[in-house]
Amino acid sequence: MAAADLWLTGSGTEMQLARIRAIAIISTLAIIGITLAVITLNRDTQSDAPVTQSCPAGFVPVDNTLPDSESEVKINVYNATTTVDLARNVAADFTNRKFKVEKTGNERKAQPDIVAELRYGPKTVGAAQLLKAYFLNDVEPVFDIKRENDTIDVIIGGQFKQLATPTEMRQAVAALGRPLLPEGTCAEKP
Repeated sequence: MAAADLWLTGSGTEMQLARIRAIAIISTLAIIGITLAVITLNRDTQSDAPVTQSCPAGFVPVDNTLPDSESEVKINVYNATTTVDLARNVAADFTNRKFKVEKTGNERKAQPDIVAELRYGPKTVGAAQLLKAYFLNDVEPVFDIKRENDTIDVIIGGQFKQLATPTEMRQAVAALGRPLLPEGTCAEKP
């Protein structure tokens, strides 16, 4: 019996050594994997790089994303016709549609041959697209690359009749598609 006990004990030691080797190999592989993952994440430059770095030299980044809601859009409404209180009435229509109307007034230069003109800058390219839809894309867009504020000027012309209904506006937004980047600009957001 003593020989049998010795044989079992020797066999148990070999199995124990095999387990220790297996655990050591697995632990080493796990440490190597974790180390490589940490190094990769630390050296990753994509996660911290702003999107605007992809703009070519001399180009101005613009926000061409459509707003989630009209309440995110600030506008000024100006009357370029001889119709009294037109800017105030159109501003009330925009307010009913949840736009933030900042100012109303009269435009110095009469514009009898247009429905509307939109004057906007880099911060409002996407918002201007939404406004175009309320005029069924029958507007004169005037992009000013040097404009720094986030308000759009809406100049109402002599051909204006009324703003589009919500259904017409949604159809017009779908027809217009994604806002085009004005010349000399690049997308600020993907």
